[in-house]
Amino acid sequence: MQSNIKTGYKETKSVMTKSNGPLGGYAVNPYVGCTHGCKYCYASFMKRFTGHTEEWGTFLDIKEWPEIKDPKNYAGQKVIIGTVTDGYLPQEELYGKTRKILEELKESGADILICTKSDLVLRDLDLLKEINEKNRLTVSWSVNTLDEDFREDMDDAVSIERRLAAMKKIYDAGIRTVCFISPVFPGLTDIKAIFERAKDQCDLIWLENLNLRGGFKKTITDYISKKHPELLPLYHEIYTKKDRSYFEDLEKKAEEMARTNGCRFVDNETPYERVPKGHPTIVDYFYHEEVRGTKNSGKRNKNQADQSLPKGDASNVSAR
Repeated sequence: MQSNIKTGYKETKSVMTKSNGPLGGYAVNPYVGCTHGCKYCYASFMKRFTGHTEEWGTFLDIKEWPEIKDPKNYAGQKVIIGTVTDGYLPQEELYGKTRKILEELKESGADILICTKSDLVLRDLDLLKEINEKNRLTVSWSVNTLDEDFREDMDDAVSIERRLAAMKKIYDAGIRTVCFISPVFPGLTDIKAIFERAKDQCDLIWLENLNLRGGFKKTITDYISKKHPELLPLYHEIYTKKDRSYFEDLEKKAEEMARTNGCRFVDNETPYERVPKGHPTIVDYFYHEEVRGTKNSGKRNKNQADQSLPKGDASNVSAR
């Protein structure tokens, strides 16, 4: 476990927070901060509300909350675990806060989505199977590269291979899984290669573009300048001139990939289903400014200008 993380405790009146993210429902974050330290993490904006001055990724507050007295209140509601943290950080092995919330919600009848970059979720496989019998349960892993060197440059989470191995075990246990290709780095993320690697062990492929704004924009552009200078003109076109043609073309390629492989391609919605093995539904969540607040309706807020990050909630589909 990481030894250089500053830890503390935070009491909160409720761990359930109404979400204004694209999926709607409730956001559940058992921790404040995220020790994966992803260089592209939009959730770093949370520092504005936590009082922390430490660098994002170096601190973690363990939440304490009153027991959920009536979990049935969330029946039929979407509950997303891990929007501005990962519920299965290495510290979860010690503190068990994510397992606690799962225990509290296992009789709720909620539509539970777990977003992670970890294989620690396998620790709770027994509980997840129990939850899956009485609730709609989905587990999603973020996989935006198959290049472990690039992954190591970007985050301190477990390897891509460990994430994919965990995805397969959860999928084989009869639980719906998602391969979340996010964020898609222009010129670096090969969605076709990731699709081929994950298609036999997931029911959904989510696509989300890299958003560069806030404090991490310079971090990423400096990285591109150093490691991939040939891509600088492309990043300038996309993130300075706001040219959407790269991602518009990628959408067309993803839709064609879906047709070629006998998969459905849908826009800004997540149908709840198990699909035939090898034919995951591909979901287009590009252009977050258009999908935020649409509650996964399949509709978009067309022509909506890119706005600042929302206060107190994730700005992307998930932090993971």
